[in-house]
Amino acid sequence: MHFKGRHHLSSCWEILNSSFCKPFICFDYLCTDGWLWVLVRWKNSEVLVFLNPDMGILWKKKNKVEMLRKLLRQSYSFHRPTVNAYLSAGPAPWCSRTLSSTSPTSPNTTSPSTVSIDRTSLYNPPEHSHHPTSDSELIKHLKGIIKFRGGPISIGEYMSEVLTNPKAGYYINRDVFGAEGDFITSPEVSQMFGEMIGVWVMCLWEQMGQPQRVNLIELGPGRGTLMADLLRGTSKFKNFIESLHVHLVECSPALQKLQYQNLKCIGDEDAVHDTDKRTVSSLVGAPVSWHATLEQVPSGLPTIIIAHEFFDALPVHQFQKASRGWCEKMVDVAEDSSFRFVLSPQPTPATLYLIKRCKWASSEEISNLNQIEVCPKAMELTETIVERISSDGGGALIIDYGLEGVISDSLQAIRKHNFVNLLDNPGSADLSAYVDFASIRHSAEEASEEVSVHGPITQSQFLGLLGINFRVESLLQNCTDEQAESLRTGYWRLVGDGEAPFWEGPDESVPIGMGTRYKAMAIVNKRQGVPVPFQ
Repeated sequence: MHFKGRHHLSSCWEILNSSFCKPFICFDYLCTDGWLWVLVRWKNSEVLVFLNPDMGILWKKKNKVEMLRKLLRQSYSFHRPTVNAYLSAGPAPWCSRTLSSTSPTSPNTTSPSTVSIDRTSLYNPPEHSHHPTSDSELIKHLKGIIKFRGGPISIGEYMSEVLTNPKAGYYINRDVFGAEGDFITSPEVSQMFGEMIGVWVMCLWEQMGQPQRVNLIELGPGRGTLMADLLRGTSKFKNFIESLHVHLVECSPALQKLQYQNLKCIGDEDAVHDTDKRTVSSLVGAPVSWHATLEQVPSGLPTIIIAHEFFDALPVHQFQKASRGWCEKMVDVAEDSSFRFVLSPQPTPATLYLIKRCKWASSEEISNLNQIEVCPKAMELTETIVERISSDGGGALIIDYGLEGVISDSLQAIRKHNFVNLLDNPGSADLSAYVDFASIRHSAEEASEEVSVHGPITQSQFLGLLGINFRVESLLQNCTDEQAESLRTGYWRLVGDGEAPFWEGPDESVPIGMGTRYKAMAIVNKRQGVPVPFQ
């Protein structure tokens, strides 16, 4: 909670003074999400007060004291205030205050309550000018949020706004994939990738007992290339194709149109904007529907979910070890009106996810780190996936770049295939972070005992065990020399490690293998058994 001026602090103090007609002592507090929780000793009892400077006290409860004590204990173990209120009655990091008060009518009143403000960490906007600025709409929006809040925002919120802001987000109004975009994904490298995913989906469908109706869901389908290659590759298997209802979870109108085109959909093009409508892919005749979130996809049918390079774009929160403990890294506006990183002066809501993540790691692993990344959205999405699979049956395949352990500092910005500063011209570059596969595993296992988690294994192992070697040999038998070179390059990018040893072209164009950097993990209902190729 960031107080935006003297009147906010004074208001809180006046509210407490007016609410307690007898002397009271304020000996602990916690600020979170714009509210103040205060622990007060009054009439020989401990009372928890929940208030807001603008709305007053919501309630006073004696039996809720332990709730605050528990939350404070958790917070202090990861983020020690500059002056610990349990050990000292000194000032908080952001203000100086008296910690006792008496009623104005009391004969023992010696001096009124005083409040002084330290404004050194607050954002002071420059004087208003009518001269035009070069800031984009997204930059103005971000600065507006920070100014309105009266303090910095988390990296997670910054990342979310930069990527998916409805008006100016990076993914919303453009095609960012391929050689002309900012990065290339595996489906854009070769048709073989989508075909191998099709093999996995069909094998899981058989393990599920070949149900007559299945929801096939892809999270973040990009251009729709993976799904198009999957459907083409499995088109000869009639029973499988006829069972499918394809659901694409996509928030970008621009990408929805590309998916509609690449899946060669026929029917109402408005279906990409209306979840009550659906169209049909002329590639195989399967119905296709679009949704903004996974929760909007109808439940009740066996479900197969594909999440390729989706988790890496979910907002992460970064924490840095400081003298007072783990502090969340935030984004603020500097005096020159540029963006800068600062550390939070107190625990933030994301601290609870840091506590959860550290619980899953060894103390030795944590002690060796000065920074930690956590992804609350990944934990929550995993729980949603697991709930769907537990109730409806089926499984999920997650392929992304990442590690099986605590992630330290992996957040990066990519523009035109080059790394750039995270805070440089937000909205013009892709932001992504390593996926914490261990966190996904723990989240899934805690969410339900009805599912099993398999992997991660490297993308090279995954594709190799599914038979990509046989597929490339088959394709090479009927192709031109130019097509053969393209197949060989694409194959290396998918399964190789590092630079291609056979490359004879310019150095700047050497194919870089993604085979060991990317990993595959499966989450399935236990009734299906162990999915291929994780046996």
